[in-house]
Amino acid sequence: MHSYRRDLEILRDRRFTLLLVARTVSVLGSSFAPVALAFGILALPGATATTLSVVLAAEALPMVAFMLVGGVIADRLPRHRVMMAGEAINAAAFFCLAAMLLTGWTPLPALVTAAAISGVAMAILFPALTGIIPDVVPADRLQTANALLGLGANSSRVAGLILSGATVVLLGGGWALVVSGTMFAVAGVLIAALRLTPAERSAAGSHSVLADLRGGWREFVSRQWLWVVVAQFSVLVMAVQAAHGVLGPLVAKENLGGAVAWSAILAGEAVGMIGGVFIALRLRPRRPILVGTILTVPTALPYLLLGLGTPLWTIVLGAVVMGVCFDIFGVLWNTTMQREIPAESLSRVSSYDALGSLMFGPVGLLVAGPLAIVIGPRPALLGCAAVVVLSSLAALLSPGVRGLRAPAPAEKSGVLSH
Repeated sequence: MHSYRRDLEILRDRRFTLLLVARTVSVLGSSFAPVALAFGILALPGATATTLSVVLAAEALPMVAFMLVGGVIADRLPRHRVMMAGEAINAAAFFCLAAMLLTGWTPLPALVTAAAISGVAMAILFPALTGIIPDVVPADRLQTANALLGLGANSSRVAGLILSGATVVLLGGGWALVVSGTMFAVAGVLIAALRLTPAERSAAGSHSVLADLRGGWREFVSRQWLWVVVAQFSVLVMAVQAAHGVLGPLVAKENLGGAVAWSAILAGEAVGMIGGVFIALRLRPRRPILVGTILTVPTALPYLLLGLGTPLWTIVLGAVVMGVCFDIFGVLWNTTMQREIPAESLSRVSSYDALGSLMFGPVGLLVAGPLAIVIGPRPALLGCAAVVVLSSLAALLSPGVRGLRAPAPAEKSGVLSH
């Protein structure tokens, strides 16, 4: 019988522990960003929902545009070095954003530029993070490793979101962004200590970048379950970005009390994700992608409740449900990818995953502000909930999604992200 004690034995591995701490610290920094950016920018003189949409889209667009390049880099170079670079660039971007908010010098082009630099950093960081886990963790511990990384990340989200709301209220968004930048810098230092032996590092590519991208694309399109769920998430993330980035904060500001209320909703989601970790540690479904896709349907709940104008506590509970479902999906998804995709192609395939999943996110951010002005944020949130449900149900029509089976426990001899 699978036991938690056996799960925790992986913490004796120095390299995994370093990766876990670095990831936890990095997420602690990033958890300050949603509240700090949203309410810091909305507090600027003359700022509107459209201003916030533009800045957030400026971060999301470069992240999408450079994601494939990030995948090639992570498959060619030592992945821990690539992660160090991503954390350092992100730290610099957030220090710049903080400086602008603290000094009051906030021209929109400068805000957009700093946000875009952060987007490039994420494009470099994400494929390396997905690919490095099988480099560090034994094949039979992949799901445990993904779950524990999720536990650290989600615990940081709870702490960060609560602290960020208090920091924004007491000191302002600028100081919350200073904390973000500091945490990214600390994470980079921790990753520097993660030394992989040459045999475990990805070999430098001997082909052109385009040849590497074609190879990754072949691996991606050859698996129906993979590209169908990515297509689902391209639509789902568009709705989530609009709701989380713009529409939710607007409703919180206008009707629920502002930054503290929005922090409570985000913290509820993070608490749910912590609970999801403990379920994911024990859950070993024979059809992991089918189970994960079914679980994306209830993630629409907080947007439905926000749109209906229900009390704050019900929305927080809806966010908890969302967090549980998204965390279990993420662990099952990442583990399946790491098991099914060859290690030498994993970062490139994960970059196609991220590119496809995120490519319409900027559209959601850009449309959300004007849509809130035209029809109101609450009706727009109801539309987001409908999009999440319909895209999830559509993915379940795929035979590949329904049919992919995990190896039986006795067969597990061979070797997340949304």
